[in-house]
Amino acid sequence: MAHTCKTCGAMADDPGHLCNPTQEKISCSYCNQSDVGTNHICKEKMAAMKYSCQSCGRVAPDASGLCKPGEIV
Repeated sequence: MAHTCKTCGAMADDPGHLCNPTQEKISCSYCNQSDVGTNHICKEKMAAMKYSCQSCGRVAPDASGLCKPGEIV
């Protein structure tokens, strides 16, 4: 179960990593599966990822959320 921080909105699987954790369940906005972890990856989510960070490897649907974006081909 993932937890979110009431203060900053960060997400983590372990509430001890957050300054003000909640117990609310997180659902995947791509496949609608409920109670997913922060590292949840489904087929629908992977298909939506169009960019990866050339520095850390994080993937995102648009370049704005990455520090050094590169298009996934």
